Amino acid sequence: MSRPKVFVARRIPAAGLDRIAAAAAVDVWPDRLPPPAEVLRDRVRDCDGLVSLLTDRVDAALLAAAPRLKVVSNFAVGFNNVDVAACTARGVRVGNTPGVLTDATADIAVTLLLAAARRLGESATDAKEGRWLTWEPLGWLGQDLGGKTLGIVGMGRIGFATAKRLHGGWGMRVLYTARGPKPDADRELGAKRVELDELLRESDFVSVHADLNDSTRGLFGAGQFRRMKPTAVFVNTSRGPLVDQVALAEALRAGTIFAAGLDVTDPEPLPPGHELYRLPNCVVAPHVASATVGTRDAMARLCADNLLAGLRGEKLPNPVN
Repeated sequence: MSRPKVFVARRIPAAGLDRIAAAAAVDVWPDRLPPPAEVLRDRVRDCDGLVSLLTDRVDAALLAAAPRLKVVSNFAVGFNNVDVAACTARGVRVGNTPGVLTDATADIAVTLLLAAARRLGESATDAKEGRWLTWEPLGWLGQDLGGKTLGIVGMGRIGFATAKRLHGGWGMRVLYTARGPKPDADRELGAKRVELDELLRESDFVSVHADLNDSTRGLFGAGQFRRMKPTAVFVNTSRGPLVDQVALAEALRAGTIFAAGLDVTDPEPLPPGHELYRLPNCVVAPHVASATVGTRDAMARLCADNLLAGLRGEKLPNPVN
């Protein structure tokens, strides 16, 4: 009996790739950049399984080109790149990798918050480029964290983990938005669920952890930044399209808010020379929230579990549909 065929759209950690290769005939895209759409369609034409990334669009055109496809295992928590309805209609199972990157992402949210609040990127650049002349009483003054108010936009697993770190480490008061009450956050953190406008007015730090969907796309624009304090720090580790980047750049340039820390942008990557790179009060990281050895290995194992279950016709450990 021939082994199933699988296309892996980028090289993933051996913790998952080796398991897939032991059970299937694997074709791995070798480049750092994702395969173009037409190449992706061609490579999955006779495949039973696909390991995709957020950069790989799995749509009706791809499904039409791959009549044997049984399962799409997305190497990510999000799955905005996958037309789930089209996959469901075709009987193609879809899986993702939630849970395993909660702590790593929360760590990056806190890292960006600290870096932006304490002007770490700006001061480090000044030091490297010879602008550090001496210890200055008024040099690179940032914002304090202790006892301040943290606003969590989207109190899911990652939002809760971020709030727990900042509440426990710096005694921050926690406000949050969510579709429904979060008793664990209320009980453990003394958190309070509020509407977005109140959160923006009251918070010294705003950290975004919301899903990307039709209701959240462009959630943060000029009006939202104007409601924030001029000393506020804005952090986004969720998805770039939640933020109007033109409005964010203007808010940072005009001093409407103090600083921002971003792990996600729209597009990714931003083009060289983009204004957000040039602004000294904006820290931009290249989508590294899950970039630890342990987290990426765990993602790879979960990705492999989803894929292999789908190839066997079994329920996926983490199904999307």
